[in-house]
Amino acid sequence: MTDDRYKLFGVYLSEPTVDALAESLYEEAGVVDLETYFDTAADFVPAGDPGADATDALLADVLESFATLYDHAAFETADAVDPDSFTLVHLAARPRHVTELRERFQAAATIQETDLRTVQTAILAAHLETDLTV
Repeated sequence: MTDDRYKLFGVYLSEPTVDALAESLYEEAGVVDLETYFDTAADFVPAGDPGADATDALLADVLESFATLYDHAAFETADAVDPDSFTLVHLAARPRHVTELRERFQAAATIQETDLRTVQTAILAAHLETDLTV
């Protein structure tokens, strides 16, 4: 795989976290509808797509500050979210970032003894500085 394309990466997020992410990506790249922005039938998105560039940058920031975000993440609050209310959101990132994020999310889920939805929501909410309560 070359670095001139992004791989789609699905994360499950609570409604407030989806809203904060959508607002951030709208401001950063003009993404109007985050939930339908990426064609999920395609495995890759070409580099240069403004939404993909923005989500890759966001996920690179999450990777860089993962330990700090983990320390500040509200896992208990995310764990209290109704399991049926999580939304699957597709983001685009460099394949290397996707692999590293999957590994870190899985490790965090194991340490926290919880599921990936809880970890993904807590970590991304911490990054976006979002309150998880509805």
